[in-house]
Amino acid sequence: MNRPRLLAALAAAPAAVAVADILPAATWLPTVRAVLFPALDGRGSRDHVALTFDDGPDPRSTPYFLRELDRLGVRATFFLQGAAVLRHPALVRRMVTEGHEAAVHCWEHQPPWLPRPLADRAGLERAVAAVRETTGTQPRWYRPPFGVLTATRWWAARRLGLQPVLWTAWGRDWQPGADPDSVLAQLCERLTGGATVLLHDSDRNSAPASWRTTLAALPRLVARCRAAGWTVGPLAEHGVPVAPQRFWRAASAWATSADAG
Repeated sequence: MNRPRLLAALAAAPAAVAVADILPAATWLPTVRAVLFPALDGRGSRDHVALTFDDGPDPRSTPYFLRELDRLGVRATFFLQGAAVLRHPALVRRMVTEGHEAAVHCWEHQPPWLPRPLADRAGLERAVAAVRETTGTQPRWYRPPFGVLTATRWWAARRLGLQPVLWTAWGRDWQPGADPDSVLAQLCERLTGGATVLLHDSDRNSAPASWRTTLAALPRLVARCRAAGWTVGPLAEHGVPVAPQRFWRAASAWATSADAG
């Protein structure tokens, strides 16, 4: 290969890696995952709605959610940031003692669109270890930041025994200007029996004080579900099917492509 072609190939290599790694992020689109990967869309038992929260634990806000969930008689799944778990272990242990489920979100939020295979793998390993050592239980579920599943994240999740689950309905409660009415309206666009609901118990990565909006919307959401005859609870009780082998074959192929790039 002559010098110009070699330089062009070297310049193209990082772009190829980035494309291969980010390709699975198409599952962020609800229509894509609902059709191809219903388990990833959080589809479970039709008489149940899974209630999930991202970005905790946060000592400023999470205790309010625990108190409100206790008042409502509801248990939920919390997707936790590993670094925050180590900073607030007592809060995480309280969460589990009160019957909630601890799942893995990330180590800390990072932009998902840049190829960082080694850092992504190491961060997910650290987050799993933090949750396991703090709670004494092996986490089952994984939801990546921004809901973006890169090839690296898919493959690392399988290696760690995690099943990725995104969401069926979200409240966009992180946005500036969101209020309880808008959160409930956004959720109801895709809220059905069998849905997995995404909300946030912290404003760590959201608009300031947005958690107060989420907290105010929570009893209305639970009442809406119960009026429809749906039980509200954690993913462990949701009946999400085990990810089929084609799911993991796709993850493996994407990860191999990214590594080869």
